[in-house]
Amino acid sequence: MTRRLALVALISLIASMALVSGADAAGPEKKKGGGLSFLQIRTLTVSVFRPNGSRGVMTMETGLDIADDGLRERAAASTPRLRAAFTQVLQMYVSGLPAAMAPDADFMAQKLQRETDRILGKPGAKLLIGTIMVN
Repeated sequence: MTRRLALVALISLIASMALVSGADAAGPEKKKGGGLSFLQIRTLTVSVFRPNGSRGVMTMETGLDIADDGLRERAAASTPRLRAAFTQVLQMYVSGLPAAMAPDADFMAQKLQRETDRILGKPGAKLLIGTIMVN
């Protein structure tokens, strides 16, 4: 009887956790950090094809720090274009990355900053890189 009650309690706990996480997913997306001038960009993901034929994934967290309100609004409206350009730049970079070599964060930041300025039409948005992971 005790095992049965423990099992029922465990199932109830799992079901309530699923309901809570489902309610969180339905709400608006929250920023992970940064201040009012920070624009979070969803995690970028690109495929890595290794010389031995295996595949991997590189993920990168990015954001933009933009003090100018007008430019920040433009960047928010241009987020899909920014993500597409960033993904394309990263895909080209990763395709030439030698096996077992760590990605160069400074080089990627320089390339992504150039794309940011090009898409927004002027400088003023500072690209910030968070986590870079190759798996």
